[in-house]
Amino acid sequence: MQDNATEVTAAGIARLAGVGRAAVSNWRRRHADFPKPVGGTETSPSFALAEVEAWLRKQGKLAEVPLRERVWQQLAGHPEGPLTALVHAGCVLLLIHERPTVWLDASAGSDARLAAVLPGVLEEVLAPRFGGVPGRGVNSGARGGGVNVVVDGSAVNAAVGAGDVNGPVTPAAVNSVPTPPRVNSSPAVPTVDPAPAVHSTPKVHEPAATRVTAATEPPTASASTAATATSSTPAHAPTTLTAATTPTTPATSPTTPAPALRTPTGPQLLTSAPLLRGAAELAAEMGARQTFEFLLGRHLDANPRQYTLTPAALAGLMADLAGPARTALDPACGTGALLRAVDSRPGQELYAQDSAPELAALSTLRLALHSRATVHGAAGDTLRADAHPGLHADVVLCHPPFNERNWGHDELAYDPRWEYGFPARTESELAWVQHALARLTDGGTAVLLMPPAAASRRSGRRIRADLLRRGALRAVVALPVGAAPPYNIPLHLWVLRRPDRTPATPEVLLVDSGRFAGEGRGGPDWEAVREAVTDAWRAFTRAGRLADRPGLARSVPVIELLDDDVDLAPARHLPPAAVADGAGQLTQVRERLGATLRLTADLTPPPAAPAPPARWPLTTVGELARGGALVMRTGGNGGHARVPVLTDHDVLAGTAPSGTLPESEEEAVLTEPGDVVVPVLGGGSVARVIDGATGGAALGRNLVLLRPDSTALDPWFLAGFLRGTANNRQASSYASTATRLDVRRLQLPRLPLEEQRRYGARFRALDEFERALRHASRLGEQLVRGMYDGLTDGTVAPD
Repeated sequence: MQDNATEVTAAGIARLAGVGRAAVSNWRRRHADFPKPVGGTETSPSFALAEVEAWLRKQGKLAEVPLRERVWQQLAGHPEGPLTALVHAGCVLLLIHERPTVWLDASAGSDARLAAVLPGVLEEVLAPRFGGVPGRGVNSGARGGGVNVVVDGSAVNAAVGAGDVNGPVTPAAVNSVPTPPRVNSSPAVPTVDPAPAVHSTPKVHEPAATRVTAATEPPTASASTAATATSSTPAHAPTTLTAATTPTTPATSPTTPAPALRTPTGPQLLTSAPLLRGAAELAAEMGARQTFEFLLGRHLDANPRQYTLTPAALAGLMADLAGPARTALDPACGTGALLRAVDSRPGQELYAQDSAPELAALSTLRLALHSRATVHGAAGDTLRADAHPGLHADVVLCHPPFNERNWGHDELAYDPRWEYGFPARTESELAWVQHALARLTDGGTAVLLMPPAAASRRSGRRIRADLLRRGALRAVVALPVGAAPPYNIPLHLWVLRRPDRTPATPEVLLVDSGRFAGEGRGGPDWEAVREAVTDAWRAFTRAGRLADRPGLARSVPVIELLDDDVDLAPARHLPPAAVADGAGQLTQVRERLGATLRLTADLTPPPAAPAPPARWPLTTVGELARGGALVMRTGGNGGHARVPVLTDHDVLAGTAPSGTLPESEEEAVLTEPGDVVVPVLGGGSVARVIDGATGGAALGRNLVLLRPDSTALDPWFLAGFLRGTANNRQASSYASTATRLDVRRLQLPRLPLEEQRRYGARFRALDEFERALRHASRLGEQLVRGMYDGLTDGTVAPD
């Protein structure tokens, strides 16, 4: 019965069976015994996963649902929503990670017994990892043997004594032990739906109207803001995981934070029992931490617009700049990427807070699975309700929400954190900067990701000036375009230290790593960025100053920056890159362009000879795959192999592999010379034959790999016919905003191998011509840009 509680959409059925969504629609029309919808809407119905699985197997369309896909579908179709399911699964995976034998004992028997036993054994594991005491609640300081979890405004008490997990337990026992009032418990706060985003405040690329108010928003929020919060929160958003949501009187004190994680109750876990067993089975294959990363990664990929993520490479750079830490804080933790990048050390303590309760819970679990550190997680608006007011951390890392107007300006006018000046309403980022400094120990380091406007807005110049005078702001690093969302803006890193003494002649390090931006949407060259930035920072911290590195870095005396604007944008203060050989470099580019243009002329196809339309017998890629003439693979969602990743943008632009995949135990699909790679999104007629230089790269998302049998198919013949415009049109399906290619429906003629090779040779020549044109275009742009720069900076004469 519990399996039927898990629902799956038509898209999920298509993934299970390895077909397109059109095939699922055909099955529904043609087969009277196809499972009936159990939920969803008329235009987007959902089906019971168990019924779908049984029907697919009965029809011979599926031998067995892969374990990964089964667990993911159980999570995605959970009746309480995927975020609740992720938290439940994370709690059990942490139990398996810490005490696998206890899980084996608890999971023996029925789902009802599992749900009754789990709260107690989870409490014994979760409390020590999250700074609590077993038997007193996770992060709650409760007395007695109960865990108090709020479900839709009603308290539910679960027995959590260290009982015999092997003994018979009835579901009624879950609610049999009353819980006394908790000591030092937080007062209840008004019920407001939690925000679904990583940061509950708007980002640079989001309009303020889309803001979703956090569960810890103070009662002074405007009616219009509350209306926005209610209307924009998904219906499945969980309200059972963290902060209490019991209504209170208007006399309630200002909002206080809540623990990030409370042990789920038996009734809550009963609904999740099939998912928990599946997650445990998957953990036996790939490990508990890797299982959680896989499920979390799939959820983030499935909901890209709900989350503003910090790329792993950027998180690593920020952790490198901050240095080692015994205590580290992230006051806007999101999914925990920044604290996850901090190097582990004995006795380490990690402090995390986020205004979105469900993300605070996920971040806490993720960090506990990642390291042996004690994790202190909290849910609440950090600026209004700091969960760690007495903390003095060695390191603070933060990716704060950008351009937030409703950050508490009116309520926090006399807050002691504004040591460097009261931030203007439009300077929320400077409020986060001062919060980070207030939570540092003397000499501690904070690294914050900032919008570039924060370095130059006039409204913040007095605070910037005081940060400089007192030696708190130590470095500003301009990142390349594409380093983090919003990808079209070159964001900054601010490195700050809480001054233990004011330097006699303070200087600040300015670095511009914009030169390392990658082509297209592949992202920057992170290895080069990391090496250049960390090398300049370490040299600066050793000597207190840095010799000029033209176009890259310099240390600037603070007195030079204390003008009317206090503009800290690195590009405005760095000496230009060395251009002594600029004219010589432009000459080389011109010579290469000339050679490429001559090659392009030589490769230009000859005039096309007219011929009558061919009437070939046709086949499809799907038929060839079933017949064994080729192998068909799709791009993965992760991998443990540290190899370059070929992305769909690389294929479309004809560039080298530039992407990355999340770390997981999933086996990456590696390309080989002779493979044909086809993008499935975007509507373009593109197919790329893998050569020796690209072979060995991992296959990225939204790509399909076709590996032809060399005795039956010529790869260039295959790629050429797949690029036909009419061929792509008939194999594409169209949504409201995107086009998706069903590769199995692409057609090509049945021809003898020798005839295939004739066509293949012509297609290969066209490919060389196309690559030469692209190379000439890039060289032409480089020459034009270099000439403009040379003429304007005086290194190139006009005649």
